[in-house]
Amino acid sequence: MALLKEGLTLIHEHTTIDLSKVKNNPDCFLDCFDETVQEYRDLYDLGVRNIVDVTAMGMGRNVDYVNSVADLTGINIVQATGFYKEPFLPAFVYEQSIEELAQHMVNEIRNGIDGTDTKAQVIGEIGTSVDVMEPMERKVFEAAVLAAKETGAIISTHTSLGTLALEQAAFFVEHGIDPRKVIIGHQDLSGNLDQIRTLIDMGFNVAFDTIGKNNYFPDRERAVYLKQLQDEGKLDHITLALDITRKSNFKYQGGIGYSYLFTDFLPMLREEGITEASIQMMINDNPQRIFGGEIR
Repeated sequence: MALLKEGLTLIHEHTTIDLSKVKNNPDCFLDCFDETVQEYRDLYDLGVRNIVDVTAMGMGRNVDYVNSVADLTGINIVQATGFYKEPFLPAFVYEQSIEELAQHMVNEIRNGIDGTDTKAQVIGEIGTSVDVMEPMERKVFEAAVLAAKETGAIISTHTSLGTLALEQAAFFVEHGIDPRKVIIGHQDLSGNLDQIRTLIDMGFNVAFDTIGKNNYFPDRERAVYLKQLQDEGKLDHITLALDITRKSNFKYQGGIGYSYLFTDFLPMLREEGITEASIQMMINDNPQRIFGGEIR
């Protein structure tokens, strides 16, 4: 059964998240429920029907909060299992075996998250640190591979500042995971078009999922990269999102808001020469293909 509704999809978002304790920054706690509902309603008006919420364990995952937002907005929110990266891993990740961690994920996919009947439908975001896969991160990746093989779930990854993407890809290939069932995240932060091309040529899905984070990498250059990939016929592996993780990103605090992708970035792509067919491919066709839906 398809996991996505007919309609547009943001492939990498967080409806709520709490990284505030580790980062010692209250801005990194998305507890603005009413404002989230309003922003998601704005997305619905723009045609968005699916959000892949990759808030893993250790990131303040809150299944009831997310379900309430989904109920009030009509958006299908795909929820996740898995573990993030150092230093955000739950204590039991250090204590349990790879097989035990895998079964934890399998249970959340088959039976439900945190004792609810809401089943996880994606593994992620599982991550690596800047230029290194820490031992506990490798342990999580090994557990995710076992869980994915047992359940067929899609894996969504975090690459810190776009680094280690090729190493992640090699890991999945070595462990027998179909690249078409993996989304390598944050590649619009990599500043490395050759790396992105290599991932696509290997068969992986590649996320340009930090749209609007111009302090890390300018959107204009993202647009240039996507135009180049369009010219090379490689956009059939690209997905888009914003990865909003701070209250200051919300409109009520003067931030770009979730709708920025549609109000600002897509017009920029059109100016750059990206076609409507290409835009639909990235925000509709590709997510539907990845998650087993019909392309319309």
